[in-house]
Amino acid sequence: MSKIPVYLMPGLASSAAIFERIVLPEDTFEIHLLEWEIPLDHESLTDYAKRISAKVIHKNPVLIGVSFGGILVQEMAKYVEVRKVIIISSVRCNSEFPRRLKIAKTTKAYKLIPMSLFANIESLAKFSFGEKVNQRLKLYEKFLSVRDIRYLNWAVEQVILWDRTVSDENVIHIHGDADDVFPIKYIKNCIIVKGGTHIMILNKYKWLNENLPSIILGVKKQAKTLL
Repeated sequence: MSKIPVYLMPGLASSAAIFERIVLPEDTFEIHLLEWEIPLDHESLTDYAKRISAKVIHKNPVLIGVSFGGILVQEMAKYVEVRKVIIISSVRCNSEFPRRLKIAKTTKAYKLIPMSLFANIESLAKFSFGEKVNQRLKLYEKFLSVRDIRYLNWAVEQVILWDRTVSDENVIHIHGDADDVFPIKYIKNCIIVKGGTHIMILNKYKWLNENLPSIILGVKKQAKTLL
């Protein structure tokens, strides 16, 4: 039996190094890492997703995306016949955004954010991973490697203006109950990880390594215990 290809997409400004602790049984799964590319001039999220989809070279893959990467893999699924789409620390539609993002969209306040500040690792870490970063800046400096201003401007705008209004119920959503970027109170129908923050791909990797195989394979008995 051939292995199941699993493609991993990191979060906003992150490198695929955030997945270095994710280990799936090698006799069943084959992991492939995706990276962010600098967007083309005036490139829409739809066109960007189509471009990144060309890097998925296996049939019926599993797409797993973290945060903004979770939004992207949902858009990529329009162009790839997938086995499953799994998002972690993300949202399935824009109604799950917190109020601050909805206000930013309405007022266009995000256009006033000086993205040059995000070349500073502390500012970028707070924006991408939440407020509790002081003790982990060295860690984030390793993982937050995409600091191109054009990319950052584009990425922030694509998140805030994401136009999906209806959740795809086939998308599997894993979310921490302590996520301070996408608070759990706005999230519906997800697998909840107790104590999971927005960076649980880094600090809840043991939970993910233990449970992702059964989630991917759709083992109902174990999946029920996760809800």
